[in-house]
Amino acid sequence: MFRLGGAEVEIAGFRRADSPQSDLPLTRTIELDVTHDARMLHRLVATLRAAHSVRGWSRNLRRPDVIVARNLEMLAIANRLQALWPESTPTLVYECLDIHRLMLRPDQVGSAMRGVEQRLMGRASLLITSSPAFLQHHFDAQGAPPALLVENKVFAPDLEGIGCNPALRSEGRPWRIGWFGALRCTKSLAALSGLAAAMAGAVEVTLRGRPARAELVDFDRRIGQAPHLGYAGTYRYPDDLADIYSQVHFTWAIDFFEEGQNSAWLLPNRLYEGCLNGAIPVVLAGTETAAFVERLGVGIVLPDIEPSTLIAAFGALTPERVAAMARAVADLDPGLFRCGEQECRTLVQQLVGGHDSGSALEAAA
Repeated sequence: MFRLGGAEVEIAGFRRADSPQSDLPLTRTIELDVTHDARMLHRLVATLRAAHSVRGWSRNLRRPDVIVARNLEMLAIANRLQALWPESTPTLVYECLDIHRLMLRPDQVGSAMRGVEQRLMGRASLLITSSPAFLQHHFDAQGAPPALLVENKVFAPDLEGIGCNPALRSEGRPWRIGWFGALRCTKSLAALSGLAAAMAGAVEVTLRGRPARAELVDFDRRIGQAPHLGYAGTYRYPDDLADIYSQVHFTWAIDFFEEGQNSAWLLPNRLYEGCLNGAIPVVLAGTETAAFVERLGVGIVLPDIEPSTLIAAFGALTPERVAAMARAVADLDPGLFRCGEQECRTLVQQLVGGHDSGSALEAAA
């Protein structure tokens, strides 16, 4: 989005151990360290090390107009980076797309984490976040800087065409549910496994993406033993989106990974990906995701994911009803779910403010 919006981008940050090295077509990419899923102490040490050595690894960077610090650890590093240019201080922007459960603990650990965030945000001029619920439930109480909402829309400027729901191709039962993206919710896996088994072939479930094996313990065995449910591996973003969502009637947009907190407040990527490509969203009542689809008048809003609730909801579906729900999604403006060039230009203009230059550096975790 920065590049399409006219910015020159240099990037510095951490790489997850299960992710390939960056092939972004940028002027300069600096890998600070390799981090691992669920190893918070290692991330803390890596952050302290990168902050301490900022003068060394940033030596070849040009002075940026804007530093965008993605996540709290990068905000700590960005505070040190910003101070390298005291005579013409770059604008500091804090980007936070999830509220980690450590930040919300009611004990002294949570209080300390919130205190650190408040202090580090003190030098930021702007906050970027992806859901209004993050502001309502967290940042407003944190004394955050003015906020800019950048939704998790699909960024695919070079792709042509979007997917189509099987119901609009007269493909009825079995009803196919897709759970795609970051697979980390044990309750969702149990609920979908139970539904597929109980419906005895009337409902099929496909999982795609990267399972968080630290959370979904014994993932492969559980998938192998679940009837009418399967894991189809990873996919390429955004190249494969139209194809994989066109294979399912519904997209599972329910998550209990951080129940009652981040999971209730976020607007997930799969919501935008699925709706753009015609899949009917299945969401949980009382969440920001439910509020989103209710405003649009689409989807299935469930009061809970108890077996009886899921069986009743999917067992009562008719081909006519599913086709009508699919048509309602297909009739929505694709711009609600897909990011366009003008949005990118507007974003860069909002970041650089009064600067004449359009260069920016994003420090991304």
